[in-house]
Amino acid sequence: MDLNKVSLIGNLAKDPEARTLPSGQSVALFSIATNYAWRDAKTKEKKNRADFHRVVAWGKLAEIITTYLKKGSKVFLEGRIQNRSWEDKNKNKRYMTEVVASDLIMLGGSNKKAVTGDETAKEEIDVEEIQIEEDK
Repeated sequence: MDLNKVSLIGNLAKDPEARTLPSGQSVALFSIATNYAWRDAKTKEKKNRADFHRVVAWGKLAEIITTYLKKGSKVFLEGRIQNRSWEDKNKNKRYMTEVVASDLIMLGGSNKKAVTGDETAKEEIDVEEIQIEEDK
C-alpha cells in the first residue's frame, strides 16, 4: 500500500495568486513558511530555519483561499506532494515539487474555519501557465 500525504502548519509567505483556467476552473497558488527550531549539540546555541512550501489548490478550495487568506495568515493544510517537470523556453529541463491542497483549516483569531477541497484538475495544463513568479 502507498501513501502520499502531507500536513503543514505555517504562515502564508505572500498573498495567494488566483488564476482561472480556460475551462473556467479556479486555481490558487501560494507558499507556506514553516519554522524548524533546534539546539546545536556542540555550542548549545538555539537555531532556527524556515522552509517554504509551494502549494496549489483547485476549485472551491482555491476560491475560498484567495477570498479569505493573505500574507501572514496561519493555516493547517493537508494534501499530497506532487513532482512535475517541463522543458523551458531554452530547452532546459526544469523541476518543481509542490503540495496539492485537499483540506485547510484557518488558524489564528476567533474565526477558525475548516475547508475541504475534493476537486482535482479536470484538464492537463502547462506547468509554466500556473507558476508563481519567483522573488529575485
